Amino acid sequence: MGIVEKIKEIEEEMARTQKNKATEYHLGLLKAKLARYRAQLLEPTSKSGPAGVGFDVQKSGDARVALIGFPSSTLLSKCTHTASETAAYEFTTLTAIPGVIEYQGARIQLLDLPGIVEGASQGRGRGRQVVATAKTADLILIMLDATKSEEQRRLLEIELDTVGIRLNKRKPDVVFKRKTTGGITLNTTVKLTKTNDKTIRTILAGYKLHNCDVMIREDITTDEFIDVLIGTRKYIPCLYVYNKIDAVSLELVDKLARTENTVVISCEMDLKCVDLSDPTLLSTDPTVSTRSLDYLIERIWESLGLVKVYTKKRGERPDLSDPVCLRKGATIEVGANFALRIRKLLDVAFRRMSAWESINHSPQIYDTDSFGEFILLQ
Repeated sequence: MGIVEKIKEIEEEMARTQKNKATEYHLGLLKAKLARYRAQLLEPTSKSGPAGVGFDVQKSGDARVALIGFPSSTLLSKCTHTASETAAYEFTTLTAIPGVIEYQGARIQLLDLPGIVEGASQGRGRGRQVVATAKTADLILIMLDATKSEEQRRLLEIELDTVGIRLNKRKPDVVFKRKTTGGITLNTTVKLTKTNDKTIRTILAGYKLHNCDVMIREDITTDEFIDVLIGTRKYIPCLYVYNKIDAVSLELVDKLARTENTVVISCEMDLKCVDLSDPTLLSTDPTVSTRSLDYLIERIWESLGLVKVYTKKRGERPDLSDPVCLRKGATIEVGANFALRIRKLLDVAFRRMSAWESINHSPQIYDTDSFGEFILLQ
Protein backbone atom coordinates (compact mmCIF):
# COMPACT_ATOMS: atom_id res chain seq x y z
CA MET A 1 0.00 0.00 0.00
CA GLY A 2 1.40 3.38 -1.04
CA ILE A 3 1.50 6.58 1.03
CA VAL A 4 -1.47 8.11 -0.83
CA GLU A 5 -3.59 5.03 -0.12
CA LYS A 6 -2.58 5.07 3.57
CA ILE A 7 -3.55 8.76 3.82
CA LYS A 8 -6.90 8.06 2.21
CA GLU A 9 -7.53 5.12 4.56
CA ILE A 10 -6.76 7.24 7.65
CA GLU A 11 -8.97 10.10 6.42
CA GLU A 12 -11.85 7.66 5.86
CA GLU A 13 -11.40 6.18 9.34
CA MET A 14 -11.38 9.67 10.90
CA ALA A 15 -14.57 10.54 9.00
CA ARG A 16 -16.29 7.40 10.36
CA THR A 17 -15.18 7.96 13.95
CA GLN A 18 -17.49 9.97 16.16
CA LYS A 19 -15.87 12.77 18.14
CA ASN A 20 -16.35 12.34 21.87
CA LYS A 21 -14.37 11.79 25.07
CA ALA A 22 -13.95 8.09 24.40
CA THR A 23 -12.48 8.52 20.90
CA GLU A 24 -10.34 11.65 21.26
CA TYR A 25 -7.22 9.60 22.08
CA HIS A 26 -7.74 7.39 19.03
CA LEU A 27 -8.32 10.45 16.84
CA GLY A 28 -5.16 12.06 18.20
CA LEU A 29 -3.13 9.03 17.19
CA LEU A 30 -4.72 9.02 13.72
CA LYS A 31 -3.91 12.71 13.27
CA ALA A 32 -0.29 12.06 14.21
CA LYS A 33 -0.03 9.25 11.66
CA LEU A 34 -1.71 11.40 9.01
CA ALA A 35 0.70 14.29 9.56
CA ARG A 36 3.68 11.92 9.34
CA TYR A 37 2.50 10.37 6.05
CA ARG A 38 1.80 13.77 4.53
CA ALA A 39 5.32 14.92 5.40
CA GLN A 40 6.72 11.80 3.71
CA LEU A 41 4.59 12.46 0.64
CA LEU A 42 5.95 15.99 0.22
CA GLU A 43 9.57 15.09 1.00
CA PRO A 44 10.28 11.69 -0.55
CA THR A 45 13.47 10.00 0.60
CA SER A 46 14.58 9.12 -2.95
CA LYS A 47 16.57 11.85 -4.66
CA SER A 48 16.78 10.15 -8.04
CA GLY A 49 14.67 11.14 -11.00
CA PRO A 50 14.82 12.65 -14.47
CA ALA A 51 16.29 16.09 -14.92
CA GLY A 52 13.73 18.85 -15.38
CA VAL A 53 13.40 22.58 -15.81
CA GLY A 54 14.64 24.61 -12.84
CA PHE A 55 11.81 25.93 -10.70
CA ASP A 56 13.03 27.77 -7.61
CA VAL A 57 14.21 31.37 -7.87
CA GLN A 58 16.98 32.84 -5.75
CA LYS A 59 15.57 34.99 -2.97
CA SER A 60 16.48 38.64 -3.35
CA GLY A 61 15.44 42.03 -2.07
CA ASP A 62 14.17 42.83 1.42
CA ALA A 63 11.19 40.43 1.39
CA ARG A 64 9.54 37.81 -0.81
CA VAL A 65 5.83 37.72 -1.67
CA ALA A 66 4.38 34.63 -3.38
CA LEU A 67 1.31 34.72 -5.65
CA ILE A 68 -0.69 31.54 -5.16
CA GLY A 69 -4.04 30.64 -6.59
CA PHE A 70 -5.97 28.67 -9.10
CA PRO A 71 -4.74 29.57 -12.60
CA SER A 72 -4.61 33.26 -11.91
CA SER A 73 -3.98 36.76 -13.24
CA THR A 74 -1.84 39.52 -14.71
CA LEU A 75 -1.09 41.07 -11.32
CA LEU A 76 2.68 40.52 -11.65
CA SER A 77 2.76 42.40 -14.95
CA LYS A 78 0.69 45.26 -13.55
CA CYS A 79 2.70 45.74 -10.35
CA THR A 80 6.25 45.09 -11.54
CA HIS A 81 6.16 45.55 -15.34
CA THR A 82 7.48 42.00 -15.63
CA ALA A 83 6.26 39.98 -18.60
CA SER A 84 4.26 37.01 -17.29
CA GLU A 85 2.59 34.92 -19.96
CA THR A 86 -1.21 35.21 -19.98
CA ALA A 87 -3.88 33.71 -22.20
CA ALA A 88 -7.60 32.98 -22.36
CA TYR A 89 -6.98 29.46 -21.07
CA GLU A 90 -5.77 28.33 -17.65
CA PHE A 91 -2.31 27.15 -16.52
CA THR A 92 -0.27 29.52 -18.68
CA THR A 93 2.31 29.93 -15.88
CA LEU A 94 4.37 26.73 -15.70
CA THR A 95 7.32 27.92 -13.61
CA ALA A 96 8.14 30.60 -11.04
CA ILE A 97 8.41 34.10 -12.55
CA PRO A 98 9.99 36.82 -10.37
CA GLY A 99 9.38 40.56 -10.37
CA VAL A 100 10.36 43.42 -8.07
CA ILE A 101 8.20 46.06 -6.39
CA GLU A 102 10.05 49.16 -5.19
CA TYR A 103 8.11 50.81 -2.39
CA GLN A 104 9.26 53.29 0.27
CA GLY A 105 12.90 52.41 -0.36
CA ALA A 106 12.33 48.65 -0.08
CA ARG A 107 12.76 46.08 -2.84
CA ILE A 108 10.04 43.45 -2.53
CA GLN A 109 10.35 40.33 -4.67
CA LEU A 110 6.99 39.28 -6.14
CA LEU A 111 6.93 35.65 -7.27
CA ASP A 112 4.25 34.39 -9.66
CA LEU A 113 3.82 30.65 -9.05
CA PRO A 114 1.89 28.14 -11.19
CA GLY A 115 -1.75 27.78 -10.27
CA ILE A 116 -2.53 25.34 -7.47
CA VAL A 117 -5.14 22.71 -8.28
CA GLU A 118 -7.03 20.35 -6.04
CA GLY A 119 -4.65 17.56 -5.08
CA ALA A 120 -1.53 19.75 -5.19
CA SER A 121 -0.60 18.50 -1.71
CA GLN A 122 -0.19 15.05 -3.28
CA GLY A 123 2.04 16.35 -6.08
CA ARG A 124 -0.48 17.22 -8.80
CA GLY A 125 0.28 20.23 -11.02
CA ARG A 126 3.88 20.59 -9.79
CA GLY A 127 2.40 20.84 -6.31
CA ARG A 128 5.60 19.87 -4.48
CA GLN A 129 7.68 22.56 -6.22
CA VAL A 130 5.04 25.24 -5.67
CA VAL A 131 4.77 24.37 -1.99
CA ALA A 132 8.54 24.30 -1.46
CA THR A 133 8.88 27.76 -3.00
CA ALA A 134 5.85 29.16 -1.15
CA LYS A 135 7.38 28.14 2.19
CA THR A 136 10.28 30.54 1.55
CA ALA A 137 7.92 33.53 1.22
CA ASP A 138 7.47 36.23 3.86
CA LEU A 139 3.88 36.87 2.67
CA ILE A 140 1.42 34.90 0.55
CA LEU A 141 -1.11 36.51 -1.77
CA ILE A 142 -3.93 34.10 -2.57
CA MET A 143 -5.40 35.13 -5.91
CA LEU A 144 -9.15 34.51 -6.16
CA ASP A 145 -11.78 35.12 -8.81
CA ALA A 146 -14.61 37.28 -7.49
CA THR A 147 -17.00 35.73 -10.04
CA LYS A 148 -16.54 32.24 -8.58
CA SER A 149 -17.82 30.73 -5.36
CA GLU A 150 -16.05 30.70 -2.00
CA GLU A 151 -15.26 27.03 -2.65
CA GLN A 152 -12.06 28.09 -4.46
CA ARG A 153 -10.80 29.80 -1.31
CA ARG A 154 -11.69 26.83 0.88
CA LEU A 155 -9.88 24.38 -1.42
CA LEU A 156 -6.75 26.52 -1.49
CA GLU A 157 -6.70 26.83 2.29
CA ILE A 158 -7.10 23.05 2.62
CA GLU A 159 -4.23 22.36 0.19
CA LEU A 160 -1.87 24.80 1.91
CA ASP A 161 -2.82 23.60 5.39
CA THR A 162 -2.25 19.99 4.31
CA VAL A 163 1.34 20.75 3.25
CA GLY A 164 2.15 22.54 6.51
CA ILE A 165 1.60 26.22 5.65
CA ARG A 166 -0.37 27.96 8.40
CA LEU A 167 -1.98 31.15 7.11
CA ASN A 168 -2.37 34.16 9.43
CA LYS A 169 -1.48 32.08 12.48
CA ARG A 170 1.36 32.32 14.96
CA LYS A 171 3.51 29.51 16.25
CA PRO A 172 2.04 27.85 19.38
CA ASP A 173 3.74 28.84 22.62
CA VAL A 174 5.05 25.36 23.36
CA VAL A 175 8.60 24.37 24.31
CA PHE A 176 9.60 20.85 23.25
CA LYS A 177 13.01 19.36 24.05
CA ARG A 178 14.27 15.84 23.48
CA LYS A 179 16.46 14.10 26.06
CA THR A 180 18.13 10.71 26.40
CA THR A 181 16.68 9.54 29.71
CA GLY A 182 14.17 10.52 32.37
CA GLY A 183 10.87 9.79 30.62
CA ILE A 184 8.28 12.41 29.68
CA THR A 185 7.99 15.61 31.70
CA LEU A 186 4.80 17.53 30.83
CA ASN A 187 4.08 20.93 32.36
CA THR A 188 1.34 23.45 31.57
CA THR A 189 0.89 27.05 32.70
CA VAL A 190 -2.75 27.26 31.51
CA LYS A 191 -5.77 25.01 31.67
CA LEU A 192 -6.10 22.84 28.54
CA THR A 193 -9.68 22.84 27.23
CA LYS A 194 -9.07 21.64 23.63
CA THR A 195 -6.88 18.63 24.44
CA ASN A 196 -5.61 16.86 27.56
CA ASP A 197 -2.60 15.20 29.14
CA LYS A 198 -3.52 11.68 28.01
CA THR A 199 -3.97 12.71 24.35
CA ILE A 200 -0.60 14.47 24.34
CA ARG A 201 1.15 11.44 25.81
CA THR A 202 -0.58 9.20 23.25
CA ILE A 203 0.71 11.38 20.41
CA LEU A 204 4.24 11.36 21.86
CA ALA A 205 4.11 7.57 22.01
CA GLY A 206 2.95 7.48 18.38
CA TYR A 207 6.10 9.39 17.40
CA LYS A 208 8.21 7.06 19.61
CA LEU A 209 9.14 9.95 21.88
CA HIS A 210 9.59 8.42 25.33
CA ASN A 211 12.13 10.88 26.81
CA CYS A 212 11.37 14.58 26.41
CA ASP A 213 10.39 17.80 28.19
CA VAL A 214 7.19 19.59 27.14
CA MET A 215 6.14 23.00 28.41
CA ILE A 216 2.73 24.28 27.20
CA ARG A 217 2.06 27.98 27.77
CA GLU A 218 -1.27 28.41 25.96
CA ASP A 219 -4.50 26.54 25.37
CA ILE A 220 -3.58 24.59 22.22
CA THR A 221 -5.41 22.02 20.12
CA THR A 222 -4.24 18.52 19.27
CA ASP A 223 -3.34 19.61 15.74
CA GLU A 224 -1.23 22.49 17.04
CA PHE A 225 0.70 20.13 19.32
CA ILE A 226 1.40 17.82 16.36
CA ASP A 227 2.69 20.86 14.43
CA VAL A 228 5.16 21.57 17.23
CA LEU A 229 6.43 17.97 17.18
CA ILE A 230 6.91 17.93 13.41
CA GLY A 231 8.74 21.25 13.54
CA THR A 232 8.56 22.01 9.81
CA ARG A 233 5.37 24.07 9.80
CA LYS A 234 5.57 27.58 8.33
CA TYR A 235 3.49 30.39 9.82
CA ILE A 236 3.07 32.94 7.06
CA PRO A 237 0.82 36.04 6.87
CA CYS A 238 -1.64 36.00 3.98
CA LEU A 239 -3.76 38.44 1.99
CA TYR A 240 -6.75 37.24 -0.04
CA VAL A 241 -6.86 39.19 -3.31
CA TYR A 242 -10.15 39.09 -5.24
CA ASN A 243 -9.74 40.01 -8.92
CA LYS A 244 -12.43 40.76 -11.53
CA ILE A 245 -14.57 42.79 -9.14
CA ASP A 246 -15.84 44.75 -12.16
CA ALA A 247 -17.88 41.67 -13.09
CA VAL A 248 -19.83 41.34 -9.81
CA SER A 249 -22.39 43.43 -7.95
CA LEU A 250 -21.45 46.36 -5.72
CA GLU A 251 -22.99 44.55 -2.76
CA LEU A 252 -20.57 41.64 -3.19
CA VAL A 253 -17.62 44.00 -3.67
CA ASP A 254 -18.52 45.79 -0.43
CA LYS A 255 -18.86 42.47 1.43
CA LEU A 256 -15.50 41.16 0.18
CA ALA A 257 -13.64 44.43 0.81
CA ARG A 258 -14.74 44.49 4.45
CA THR A 259 -13.61 40.91 5.10
CA GLU A 260 -10.48 40.56 7.24
CA ASN A 261 -7.17 40.19 5.34
CA THR A 262 -8.89 40.82 2.00
CA VAL A 263 -8.19 43.22 -0.89
CA VAL A 264 -10.39 43.71 -3.97
CA ILE A 265 -8.89 44.68 -7.35
CA SER A 266 -9.55 44.62 -11.08
CA CYS A 267 -6.44 44.21 -13.20
CA GLU A 268 -8.29 44.58 -16.51
CA MET A 269 -10.36 47.68 -15.68
CA ASP A 270 -7.54 49.32 -13.65
CA LEU A 271 -10.09 50.78 -11.24
CA LYS A 272 -9.12 53.83 -9.20
CA CYS A 273 -9.36 54.07 -5.44
CA VAL A 274 -10.99 57.37 -4.43
CA ASP A 275 -9.85 57.06 -0.81
CA LEU A 276 -7.14 54.65 0.37
CA SER A 277 -8.72 54.60 3.82
CA ASP A 278 -11.87 53.08 2.27
CA PRO A 279 -11.02 50.57 -0.50
CA THR A 280 -14.71 50.16 -1.39
CA LEU A 281 -14.81 53.64 -2.96
CA LEU A 282 -13.77 52.66 -6.49
CA SER A 283 -14.08 54.70 -9.67
CA THR A 284 -13.14 54.72 -13.37
CA ASP A 285 -12.82 58.52 -13.35
CA PRO A 286 -9.54 59.41 -15.17
CA THR A 287 -9.04 62.42 -12.85
CA VAL A 288 -8.54 60.06 -9.90
CA SER A 289 -4.84 59.18 -9.88
CA THR A 290 -4.65 56.51 -7.16
CA ARG A 291 -5.05 52.96 -8.50
CA SER A 292 -6.65 50.21 -6.46
CA LEU A 293 -3.38 48.33 -7.00
CA ASP A 294 -1.64 51.07 -4.99
CA TYR A 295 -3.82 50.13 -2.04
CA LEU A 296 -2.83 46.50 -2.53
CA ILE A 297 0.87 47.41 -2.46
CA GLU A 298 0.29 49.44 0.71
CA ARG A 299 -1.40 46.42 2.32
CA ILE A 300 1.53 44.22 1.26
CA TRP A 301 3.92 46.64 2.99
CA GLU A 302 1.83 46.63 6.19
CA SER A 303 1.53 42.84 6.23
CA LEU A 304 5.27 42.33 5.79
CA GLY A 305 5.96 44.43 8.88
CA LEU A 306 9.21 45.86 7.52
CA VAL A 307 11.11 48.53 9.45
CA LYS A 308 13.34 51.05 7.70
CA VAL A 309 16.77 51.62 9.24
CA TYR A 310 18.76 54.68 8.13
CA THR A 311 22.53 54.97 8.31
CA LYS A 312 24.63 58.08 8.79
CA LYS A 313 28.26 59.06 8.83
CA ARG A 314 29.70 60.68 11.94
CA GLY A 315 28.92 64.40 12.02
CA GLU A 316 26.51 64.23 9.07
CA ARG A 317 22.74 63.97 8.72
CA PRO A 318 21.28 60.52 7.96
CA ASP A 319 20.58 59.58 4.36
CA LEU A 320 16.79 59.19 4.27
CA SER A 321 16.72 58.22 0.60
CA ASP A 322 18.33 54.77 0.94
CA PRO A 323 17.10 52.82 3.99
CA VAL A 324 18.03 49.30 5.03
CA CYS A 325 14.84 47.30 5.63
CA LEU A 326 14.55 44.75 8.47
CA ARG A 327 11.66 42.68 9.76
CA LYS A 328 9.72 44.27 12.63
CA GLY A 329 11.02 43.11 15.99
CA ALA A 330 14.62 42.74 14.85
CA THR A 331 17.27 44.07 17.23
CA ILE A 332 20.81 45.23 16.69
CA GLU A 333 22.12 42.57 19.07
CA VAL A 334 20.72 39.75 16.94
CA GLY A 335 21.01 41.67 13.67
CA ALA A 336 24.36 40.29 12.55
CA ASN A 337 23.05 40.16 8.99
CA PHE A 338 22.32 43.88 9.18
CA ALA A 339 25.93 44.64 10.15
CA LEU A 340 27.17 42.33 7.41
CA ARG A 341 25.03 44.08 4.79
CA ILE A 342 26.32 47.50 5.87
CA ARG A 343 29.89 46.26 5.73
CA LYS A 344 29.40 44.91 2.20
CA LEU A 345 27.81 48.16 1.05
CA LEU A 346 30.65 50.29 2.43
CA ASP A 347 33.36 47.72 1.63
CA VAL A 348 35.10 48.60 4.91
CA ALA A 349 35.56 47.00 8.30
CA PHE A 350 34.42 48.71 11.49
CA ARG A 351 34.62 47.93 15.16
CA ARG A 352 31.67 49.86 16.61
CA MET A 353 28.16 50.87 15.58
CA SER A 354 25.89 53.60 16.96
CA ALA A 355 22.13 53.04 16.86
CA TRP A 356 19.34 55.56 17.54
CA GLU A 357 15.82 54.41 18.41
CA SER A 358 14.67 57.93 17.54
CA ILE A 359 16.25 61.32 16.90
CA ASN A 360 15.23 62.43 20.40
CA HIS A 361 17.39 59.82 22.13
CA SER A 362 21.12 59.41 22.55
CA PRO A 363 22.69 56.61 20.51
CA GLN A 364 23.65 53.26 21.96
CA ILE A 365 27.12 51.95 21.08
CA TYR A 366 27.51 48.34 19.90
CA ASP A 367 30.79 46.49 19.59
CA THR A 368 30.89 44.49 16.36
CA ASP A 369 32.92 41.81 18.13
CA SER A 370 29.65 40.76 19.77
CA PHE A 371 28.40 39.66 16.35
CA GLY A 372 30.93 36.80 16.39
CA GLU A 373 31.96 35.16 13.16
CA PHE A 374 29.55 37.20 11.04
CA ILE A 375 31.93 40.21 11.09
CA LEU A 376 35.49 39.61 9.92
CA LEU A 377 37.73 42.59 10.66
CA GLN A 378 40.44 43.33 8.13
